[in-house]
Amino acid sequence: MNTIEKTLLHIAQKRNPIFVSIEKLPLSGSHRQYFRIFSNEGSVIGVYNKDIKENISFFTFTRFFISQNINVPKIITIDESHQFYLLEDLGDETLFSFLNTHRTHDIINTPVVTYYKKVLKQLPLLQLCGKKGIDFSVCYPRFAFDKQSMLWDLNYFKYYFLKLANIPFDEQLLEDDFHCFIDFLLETDNDYFMFRDFQSRNIMLHHNEPFFIDYQGGRKGALQYDIASLLYDGKADLPPDLREELLLFYLKELESHISINTEEFCKYYYGFVLIRILQALGTYGFRGYYERKSHFLLSIPFAIKNLKYIIPKLKFSTKIPTLIRVIQQITESELVGFCTLPENRLTVTVNSFSYKKGIPQDFTANGGGFVFDCRALPNPGRLPEYKKATGKEENVIDYLESFEEIKQFKSLTTQLISQALDNYIERNFSHLMVNFGCTGGQHRSVYFTEKLAEYLREHYSEVNVVIKHWEEDESMK
Repeated sequence: MNTIEKTLLHIAQKRNPIFVSIEKLPLSGSHRQYFRIFSNEGSVIGVYNKDIKENISFFTFTRFFISQNINVPKIITIDESHQFYLLEDLGDETLFSFLNTHRTHDIINTPVVTYYKKVLKQLPLLQLCGKKGIDFSVCYPRFAFDKQSMLWDLNYFKYYFLKLANIPFDEQLLEDDFHCFIDFLLETDNDYFMFRDFQSRNIMLHHNEPFFIDYQGGRKGALQYDIASLLYDGKADLPPDLREELLLFYLKELESHISINTEEFCKYYYGFVLIRILQALGTYGFRGYYERKSHFLLSIPFAIKNLKYIIPKLKFSTKIPTLIRVIQQITESELVGFCTLPENRLTVTVNSFSYKKGIPQDFTANGGGFVFDCRALPNPGRLPEYKKATGKEENVIDYLESFEEIKQFKSLTTQLISQALDNYIERNFSHLMVNFGCTGGQHRSVYFTEKLAEYLREHYSEVNVVIKHWEEDESMK
């Protein structure tokens, strides 16, 4: 246990001595470190962030949002250093992970649409905090999405995407267009709270309601930016007709709170869609090539697909010919070497099996792998209502997730596998096998196999994930 883990566990135990263990959660795109701290009665999230100004933004915004009945995690305690704090544990399911398990290609199932509409009911409440006295003086690193902020984003796109992708452009003409484009965007009302990174991975699903996280970069800005961020969230890849449906739903919700001119709103909307996509492309280039986080590169084709869709909708009175030409070049370029990963991808095979039939054998060059015994956990198979169901079905999932030991087992196994994966990827291994076994290979093992595969596909996009349910496959022969 390192110093950070010891400090967070000590803070939790000072508040309540029942907390007994801590585990590190996977790193996200930020420098903050997250941990889950366990007791027999539940868990909390511990956070370490040495950037005190950013923490103060988060604390201040959280308190204000809670006062406005907006769904955000409750702050449990803050260390006197302001670098360590504890939060309510909202679980592991994000809107993005839920979307991925409830879609078939471009077919988005009704429960997903329902959650998106719940999110869009809360979004105006969050944005209107800008008119209700939220403290913009704590915003960090910038108090508003103003000209300076926009220039940062556009130059990020220029240096970390355009130049790396070898897209030719006249630097001075492009800079001139950046300024014209920004002046156009600043014509609209910019006095609302802007979440800044309002996307499906920053929305947790908890007790059937959406909760918002990672808003410490929030600042004063326009209404259009956050709805653009959500609906043009790259890897969420929402179908165009659903985007239009959700935009109309949002506008109707917004009109129930304030008077707006829909035509005027939409005049600027696609401009904010564009600047959001360009900012995202800069991030993908920087994270993918400079930080060697190759899974960010997999988001580039989705962003380019979005650019293709919005080009016909960019009907600005402002003339930005060089920027438009650059965008067209991006959409017409194959960018194969820029967006694809090396062919030698790591394959993770995740198996569910019955101990009555034996542990699956790994015939790959690596051999071995993980074997996790689920038989000590609560067994749905003992209850008549679940006997014919499997660990894929909602009623079984709900039953299993009602037990704290199921959550701990999932968290601990995920941590072990993530540690191995990071090492395997670095060493260019080709295969890892993970096995979950239970008595019949039908409920618990299937549940953990599906959940691990879902986690890996969200957090390790560069990895090829293969699932095999041995008992299910045998029954189908």
